[in-house]
Amino acid sequence: MAEGRTQVGVLLGTRGLVMLAKREQRAVDGSVVLDMAQTAEEAGLDSVWLGDSLLSKPRLDPVATMAAIAGATSKVRIGTAVLLPALRHPITLAHSLATADVLSGGRIVIGAGVGGAFTPEQKAEWSAVGISPDGRAGRLAEMVQIMKRLWQEDHVTFAGKHFQLEDVTLDPKPIQPGGVPILLASHHATGSDVQYKRAGRYADGVMGITDSPENYTEVLRKVEGFAVEAGRDPSALERVYYLTVNLNEPQVAEAEANDFLVEYYGVNHWGDRWGPWGSPEDVAKRMAAYAKAGARHLVVRFASWDQRGQLRRFVNEVMPAFREIDPAAAAG
Repeated sequence: MAEGRTQVGVLLGTRGLVMLAKREQRAVDGSVVLDMAQTAEEAGLDSVWLGDSLLSKPRLDPVATMAAIAGATSKVRIGTAVLLPALRHPITLAHSLATADVLSGGRIVIGAGVGGAFTPEQKAEWSAVGISPDGRAGRLAEMVQIMKRLWQEDHVTFAGKHFQLEDVTLDPKPIQPGGVPILLASHHATGSDVQYKRAGRYADGVMGITDSPENYTEVLRKVEGFAVEAGRDPSALERVYYLTVNLNEPQVAEAEANDFLVEYYGVNHWGDRWGPWGSPEDVAKRMAAYAKAGARHLVVRFASWDQRGQLRRFVNEVMPAFREIDPAAAAG
């Protein structure tokens, strides 16, 4: 990251690709993802990100897609926002992520979360892979510990509630020292300190979503407090915030964003906690508010059927406005 500025990346809409293909009754065009990743890199953005689900919100597999992006780019960081590790086994996931890191030359980063079980479709997703959704938070905590050890150690033994390993060595290990960075999603709205403790003790950083700038600051404060309790350096934690936008005339933007998000989730999942919808100036100001609140890396998702068009507008209209008011750049 260049000194004195906030990093910025964009989500590549692998869920939206599947939704649009179904709406238009055609095959999914995977070239859109690679094209957007190359556009983001050429425009000087810092990162590209991919969402995750198996069945409840159909999309391209994130780890396979990261490997494909690694071959189509050379500099941009490649992440997940967010991966649901608990749907998988830690050894196979650690192997896939290490492979992607090797293929990318050490550019992989994982934003990870507990995952939802709020709808019948989400609950069925867990059941389909033989996992009780009630244990997903505990599985995540153990998986983070296991994967980080597999990426750094040989002959790993682990005895947990969900996983037991005996003398396991994984090769190849990631290129990045310490392994692939793992950022854990933490939400002020849940009201639970367990997520903050999990991030502070085990993660390389924190990823916020749906919170106001003020609430995000509080999330960071709590996570950093638990990091101190665990004897870790809180200043070493990455601080990421994920926001959703639609660039258009306000009424048009709100209508399209609502249409897109309701189809995306099957319900009006977040109400008015996402946005803004509208002008590049409003989006730039919203981004600056989160940078001022403590985010050092912003991930922007487009709630739109025209992903490439939104990316072009973001690069050409939002980024110049944001760089003019970026609080981190002003402080630097």
